[in-house]
Amino acid sequence: MTELELLGPRAHGPACGTALLKASAEDFQVDEVLDIPLAGEGEHLWLWVEKRELNTEEAAKRIARAAGVPLRMISYAGLKDRQALTRQWFSLHLPGKLDPDLSAAQDASLSVLKQVRHSRKLQRGAHAANGFTLRLTQLKADVAALDQRLQQIAAQGIPNYYGAQRFGHEGGNLAHARHFAAGNSLPEKRNVRSRVLSAARSYLFNRALAARVAAGSWNRAQVGDLLAFTDSRSFFMAGEAECSDPRLALLDLHPTGPLWGVGPSPAGGAAQELEQRLSLDESGLVDWLAEAGLQHERRILRLPIGGLTWHYPEPDILQLEFVLPAGCFATVLVRELVDLLPAGQTDNPCVF
Repeated sequence: MTELELLGPRAHGPACGTALLKASAEDFQVDEVLDIPLAGEGEHLWLWVEKRELNTEEAAKRIARAAGVPLRMISYAGLKDRQALTRQWFSLHLPGKLDPDLSAAQDASLSVLKQVRHSRKLQRGAHAANGFTLRLTQLKADVAALDQRLQQIAAQGIPNYYGAQRFGHEGGNLAHARHFAAGNSLPEKRNVRSRVLSAARSYLFNRALAARVAAGSWNRAQVGDLLAFTDSRSFFMAGEAECSDPRLALLDLHPTGPLWGVGPSPAGGAAQELEQRLSLDESGLVDWLAEAGLQHERRILRLPIGGLTWHYPEPDILQLEFVLPAGCFATVLVRELVDLLPAGQTDNPCVF
């Protein structure tokens, strides 16, 4: 499947040009933002780890082997990109044990930058946000148009699509989800089960958001919408008064879309009608998610970009710095700016 099929239309107009992302790990840097004060003592050892071209799950396995503990004793807040330079927290449950020697886990692709004891383990989704530093290289774009687009994004936000990487290579995770949904079954392996359920749910959300983008209503509240604050999982119904809430204009409050699970959409008005149509169009996936026991949740449709700054270190390089809430995708921001060149493509290909 194409990126357009997996996500949906852009909100701010056609791409301003082309560029390459991730020519090197340093071009895509992520720092986990964790607002948890660490006690300095306790049976959990928290590690601040830098990884280069190494995914989170493999890093956890290496740490477990070096520490001599089962993998289930290792926790982390979220998954980070493999093709990147990332810094994130891990925790090890070490009741009655001294700090282990982790030197065997470390090399050019993994470094333990800091370690602190704490009374509790690190929970999934515990991080508040992720800070990004991205370098778009081989940039060919109208810089004036690009600057204007970035100013517009800083003021208005972007559609909060799930990025294409959620769906695997050429949408393979979604294809697997459809396969299991057709057979009314679930994968036996927990990590595979989580991946295909997430792909199905994310795709349905993107479908609903794409329809709102096409209708021009993704960034404004309608009567019957379920509204949520940027960093909150709770939501409330929008009436006439809520549609004029000044916090909508401040990018603090947003309309939401469905993360399907048990029961019908709790939205009302036009949002309910849209979500009902989609649930009928994709009844196989919707029913399968409910059968899996997932509860209906909501996700904000509009993504505010925190602290967005940019500059051009070279005429053909754009560097971006910004912060996103946990669970949101930096590549969705890039998509509103440029079309990405395929990996390995250069502006001046040579044949040897």
